[in-house]
Amino acid sequence: MFSKTKEPHYVKHHEKLGPGDIVFSIINYTVFGIFTLACIFPFYYLFINTISDNDLVSAGQISLIPKGIHFDNYLAIFSLGELGQALIVTLVRTVIGTIVMVLCSALCGYLFTKQEMWHRKLWYRFVVVTMYLNAGLIPTYLNFSMLGLTNNFLVYILPCIMVPYNLILVKTYIESIPAALEESAELDGAGYFTRFYRIILPLCKPILATIAIFGAVNHWNSFQDSLIYMQGNPALFTLQHRLYIYLNQASNLQAMMQSGGVSQAALNSLMNMKVIKYTVAMVTVIPILIFYPFMQKYFEKGIMLGAVKG
Repeated sequence: MFSKTKEPHYVKHHEKLGPGDIVFSIINYTVFGIFTLACIFPFYYLFINTISDNDLVSAGQISLIPKGIHFDNYLAIFSLGELGQALIVTLVRTVIGTIVMVLCSALCGYLFTKQEMWHRKLWYRFVVVTMYLNAGLIPTYLNFSMLGLTNNFLVYILPCIMVPYNLILVKTYIESIPAALEESAELDGAGYFTRFYRIILPLCKPILATIAIFGAVNHWNSFQDSLIYMQGNPALFTLQHRLYIYLNQASNLQAMMQSGGVSQAALNSLMNMKVIKYTVAMVTVIPILIFYPFMQKYFEKGIMLGAVKG
């Protein structure tokens, strides 16, 4: 008979905290708790104002607790044809722009790691210097106008294809991948694009997810390019541009009220405009709040590994 040996039993010893440690922990949790609430409250305030009674919202009587809860504002907001069109334009722009930017950054970052690339260092420095130098607003507008990009959907996509910061992150991340993986595929006869597609691209998911977050948030929140380059084509206004227009309309009506030259119809429009701008602001924020948590697991790993060396 074999003797039954007892497995060692490990007892967890809790370190005793001193008074100073307890005070520090209380202060630490309190400060970060307040900071968290300060970050969350603006979104909460917007949300409760969009689902509360519109008359109470217009009168400024909603602060912490929603009253007269309903979701008609979210249903009615898309009855505005121009807003629905702006949402479609922003969605298409964000999806296409992010995909194209990620693929081009991955491919160019991979090529810049190759020693045999013709004048590799020169082209790499040429791309990086654009982070610090640019032509300025007026020359850029004239350039886009001569290229036929004004009032054209492509102006949302083409200027954002190559972002130097993203290229640096991808290049650095690829350089951290063991060279033996690619060398073994090269010995088997795999070419550059085969090695890139089969080996490099799957291993780059963390850094590609990181720059995808950057690109998607930038496309979704951008409105200056729509404001500057789309003056002759309102059908291509972005969602953020529409929100900007609504905010300006509300400000103009409020200025008219203060001067005393406003009618009851304008007053009603101002009241509705307040609800509309709250709802539109919430609609513009919700997709990013939904998108970010799914990509967060890649974000920290990607940004740290891609920023170790330049």
